[in-house]
Amino acid sequence: METRRLVLTLTGIGVVLIVVLGGLSIALLATGGGNDSGSAQNGSQTSPAATAQLPQRVAGELRLFGGDPISLDPACASDADSATYIVELFSGLVSFDKDLKIIPDIAESWDTSQDGKVYTFHLRKNVEFHDGSRRVVADDFKFSMERALNPDTQSTVGEVYLSDIVGADDFIAGRAQEVSGIKVINDDTLEITIKDPIVYFLDKLTYPTAYVVDRREVGNSTCFQGADWTQHPNGTGPFKMKEFVLGQRIVLEANTQFYLDPKPSLSQITYLLSGGSPLVMYENDEIDISGVGVNDVERIRDPNEPLNKEYHTGANMSTDYIGFNTQEGPFNDPRVRKAFAMATDRALVAKTVLMDILLPAKGVLPPGMPGYDENLAGIPYDPEGAKALLDEAGGPDILKDVTLLTSGQGAAPSEALAAVTALWKQNLGVDIQIEQEELGIFLRDVDRGNFKMFSLGWIADYPDPQNFLEIKLHSQSPDNETKYSNPEVDKLLDSARTETDQAKRTSDYQEAEKIIVDDAPWVPLFYGQDSVLVKPYVKNFVNAPFVIPRMRYVTIER
Repeated sequence: METRRLVLTLTGIGVVLIVVLGGLSIALLATGGGNDSGSAQNGSQTSPAATAQLPQRVAGELRLFGGDPISLDPACASDADSATYIVELFSGLVSFDKDLKIIPDIAESWDTSQDGKVYTFHLRKNVEFHDGSRRVVADDFKFSMERALNPDTQSTVGEVYLSDIVGADDFIAGRAQEVSGIKVINDDTLEITIKDPIVYFLDKLTYPTAYVVDRREVGNSTCFQGADWTQHPNGTGPFKMKEFVLGQRIVLEANTQFYLDPKPSLSQITYLLSGGSPLVMYENDEIDISGVGVNDVERIRDPNEPLNKEYHTGANMSTDYIGFNTQEGPFNDPRVRKAFAMATDRALVAKTVLMDILLPAKGVLPPGMPGYDENLAGIPYDPEGAKALLDEAGGPDILKDVTLLTSGQGAAPSEALAAVTALWKQNLGVDIQIEQEELGIFLRDVDRGNFKMFSLGWIADYPDPQNFLEIKLHSQSPDNETKYSNPEVDKLLDSARTETDQAKRTSDYQEAEKIIVDDAPWVPLFYGQDSVLVKPYVKNFVNAPFVIPRMRYVTIER
């Protein structure tokens, strides 16, 4: 999520990847390693959460480490932290199940026209908002989607995920008062017409911009004003907001009237937002699931370590990268961009700094994503070639005032990012300073193009290469922060967009990716992997490769 940034926490040291839900974006290795102690022994340290005297556990409660959401408004959220909560509080027409298959959600069924352009959704009659005051009807979906697309809402994600709908462009431009392609047939029937027959349209409807909200509470609120309603949103998801104390905790309680099976088994979920080391909190039995960071992974991987039996790894469809402003000097010169790519030894950093928690990246699409090209060579590490290319483009002096923008709270940058900039200094003779900004400000600056270069990551919103290549790198995409433009790439992506032959579609995407990698608007750094500890009494935890509603599957069996 770029500007879809969901949250993906991989900590033991506080390595936090904020994934752009959508896309989530992931703020690349934004936090430093100073928070964690790799020598933590069971109960040997006290975390801030413990000293804050947590409320006594209740039966069926799951406790997790969490991050403060930037927004809990489905029309606005673009980060993984926010999306993690939103997918449990709200719901849409369709969703992913634990096996990553599209399933009916509030829409119990749908029909598709022969030409693949008209979807007719038939809504369940038993879905109510959390307060039980009324049922959800088709007009609620029309309102919610049009709100996400309305420029007055100032959403950075509405257009990205809903502009395939007929009439969306005219509505965004102010030429129409409604989105003509969203039609309410009756309370139980919604018809959506799209411009082209795209195979991934239902996947896009799983993104929060298509979730239903209660118009009575959202009113005229925008992504930047009037968001008080999100403190206690009246959603439709499997869990309801019980308590939200910024910087301390978010508590969700089960929606006992939820309409899908399995219904939530957990009585409540408590997310601790007060910071500290998740691993220490896990060892102190303050939380039930924890990421594992580089300071601790060797210990946890040891078969003789008691926690080893609680250690789980899994795929994560994300790519961390350095992005360049390709429309301004010095990075409007592809030689400069390629020099940085050639000067970056990803394999070295992944092995020696990240302890293989992440994998060195060669391209844009991560492993596990349909269309991933195992044979993609990428730009090889070549320090001598990199120096020669930079000298040809003007030498180190053209980079005197360039800084690398990233997110952070004033702590030292991550060791991985520091290692990357050290390689640039060693191989290119350039001293790139790291500039940190608070996450919300950072994401806004990236969206607005206020950077020369930045570090970020992207996690899939859905398992389709379009979610990476078109959304992030098509010249006409509103989420193309680098402003990269290549007509040949656009042509291939446009072809793949509507192609129904899967082999041809994959070929188009892979050919586009090769060109993109060679043009180097990104320096792909690492592919994501999940490394987590899960308490033995937590059953059916879904370690999904991207953000999905998963907490209704979890049970506590003490």
